[in-house]
Amino acid sequence: MVNNKSSREAKARVARMEANQAMHQEQIQRRKRDNLIAFIAMGVALAVAIVLALTAFAPKDTTAAGDSPEATASASAEATATAAPTASAPAQTNSPTVPKADTAAGKTFTGTLTLNGNALGVELDGTKAPQAAAVFKSLADTGFMDGKTCHRLTNSPDFGLIQCGSLKGDGAGDPTYQWGPVENTPADGLYPAGTIAVARGNSTYSNGTQFFITYEDTKLPQDTGGYTIVGKVTSGLDAVTAIAAGGIEGGATDGAPTTKVTIDSFKLN
Repeated sequence: MVNNKSSREAKARVARMEANQAMHQEQIQRRKRDNLIAFIAMGVALAVAIVLALTAFAPKDTTAAGDSPEATASASAEATATAAPTASAPAQTNSPTVPKADTAAGKTFTGTLTLNGNALGVELDGTKAPQAAAVFKSLADTGFMDGKTCHRLTNSPDFGLIQCGSLKGDGAGDPTYQWGPVENTPADGLYPAGTIAVARGNSTYSNGTQFFITYEDTKLPQDTGGYTIVGKVTSGLDAVTAIAAGGIEGGATDGAPTTKVTIDSFKLN
């Protein structure tokens, strides 16, 4: 009888031991499953983070604009986005129809630029900027500017100008009419209110038919050569200030003026 009791107790101990071993093995397997799930979750999170890094934070594509003072409002402004460098440097020559600088050298031209019926007195300096003065005297004499628009207006601290003279009114330059060099640029990059300067693209020989008038003191980067100051507004600058007060389409600080601006005429003596 004692032996039977001992036998039953031994069997019970063995059963408990086996149950404990089974429970221990189950716990081990559960931990393995939990660890595997955790590793998978970490892998998924890492993959998502990589995808976001490659999309949300990838550099955005940019497109170069046409002739304009190279500036943006956020960088205190340069009028054009810089074009991508090309394999070879642009030719340092003028288009065949561009007038010679000596036709204006040493001369001063005065006249009137009329915008939306408002006359601005202007003066071009053929001593400091003979090539630019020769070009704009020729454009005025041939009536090129008549009917052209001022397609761009800026309105930011230290960056206030209106830009005009694009062949098609869209800000693009005319590849058949380009010239250089850049002349009479301010060393400090300051273009005082009333300055008339030549807009251009990436090259110092990409000046064309476009020009800009600053209606407030404007600071432009000079690291790409600056912009030729060809002359100044001698009267009527308040007409440009009034256009600027009308705002820019979409409430932007750089874009098309809310009020369409047309060059009625450009006359020089």
